[in-house]
Amino acid sequence: MAKNILDNFSLSYEKERHETVVENINNGVVFKGTNLWILIFAILIASLGLNVNSTAVIIGAMLISPMMGPIMGIGLGIGINDLTLLKKALRNYFFASGTGLATSFFYFLVTPLNEAHSEILARISPNIYDVLIAFFGGFAGIIATSSKLKGNVIPGVAIATALMPPLCTAGFGLATLRLNFLFGALYLFIINTVFIALATFVTVRLLNFPKKHLATVNAEKKARRIIIVIAVITVLPSIYFAYDIVQQNEFTQKANKFIEMEANFTNDYLLKKTIDAKAQTIELIYGGKEITADEIESLKNKLQKYGLPHSTLDVKQGFAYLTENNSNTNTSDNLKELNVALLEKDQQINTLRDSLNKISKNEKKATEVFNEMKVLYPTIINGVVKPSVSKDSTQIITTWNILIQTKRGITRDERGKMKNWLNTRLQPDSVSLIFTR
Repeated sequence: MAKNILDNFSLSYEKERHETVVENINNGVVFKGTNLWILIFAILIASLGLNVNSTAVIIGAMLISPMMGPIMGIGLGIGINDLTLLKKALRNYFFASGTGLATSFFYFLVTPLNEAHSEILARISPNIYDVLIAFFGGFAGIIATSSKLKGNVIPGVAIATALMPPLCTAGFGLATLRLNFLFGALYLFIINTVFIALATFVTVRLLNFPKKHLATVNAEKKARRIIIVIAVITVLPSIYFAYDIVQQNEFTQKANKFIEMEANFTNDYLLKKTIDAKAQTIELIYGGKEITADEIESLKNKLQKYGLPHSTLDVKQGFAYLTENNSNTNTSDNLKELNVALLEKDQQINTLRDSLNKISKNEKKATEVFNEMKVLYPTIINGVVKPSVSKDSTQIITTWNILIQTKRGITRDERGKMKNWLNTRLQPDSVSLIFTR
């Protein structure tokens, strides 16, 4: 039984010939002719998608992107000690990356649209999930490539690991001189590269791909040394990236908890919060009454309680924040930010108020309906009348759930009349009527 279960996880039944896998990856490494033009068009499509904030267009660009080839080639070259393949993969990887960055740079240089939409902003702050996605995506990619049943895994891996958008975002950062966008996006691109290559290397070793032997012992020793150096250079950044991202995520979580639990002042509300995990700084902008220096100092003293002893807390207060900038342009930008924050707060308050009003109206209606039911049907002893709301792809559906306890059984005819009355009285999308005794 246990053996049969374990057999389900075996890859040997579907495994492609090692020589075929190496040949397929080797062919996908080179960027010239068709592959190069496909890359350029994929970069332009992804840049357009980022520019107009279209997820569908970005996914389309990732589907046609050939960037996975040289990255898997790097992992394979290290895994089988093939120095020639490794050099070719590295050369083509840097050439393809440079071409992609240059293409997106020139696109964003000439486009009249330079606003950083959500699709761009999502690519400048990598987190631990990006590391895991690249790592597991790399495993899926090389296992699919090593199988006779490849299916649609490679396009899926290209979408999941998202190699195109970070490269295009880096081009956007370079064209608009926003260095935080440039470095943040390149950071994500390198993370994806390193962990896909690392997953390929690990899988190649686990699947016992035959290692390449050179003509002479000295040449083999030299190649082995080069392979080891490159493997170390590949693995060490992955350890650093993973540790750095975990640390930044931990700081962000602690900072958010600190803000939620402690950063509350009477007659003040938080207009904006900015958490910089790399610099370990927290900036809070409040609107309302003046916050005293003692209150700010007391708030800073609570940082240690949340594991943030070395972080910097900067508290700014409403429109006094604007006086710190002498530039009219900066003042205008900051005023715009504060107005947007105030508008968002007002919208949140209005949404909550509408929700409370709706709950209050529904409770009142539920009480009225139950009282009317008791008059119409004296056998009712007790009951619960509650609305519930669900959504499908096109509309919001309201269902009234009604549980009734009666002295005696209710006939089918009475139940039908009661349900018809409830449908007329409540006018919901549906009524769920349950009887108990």
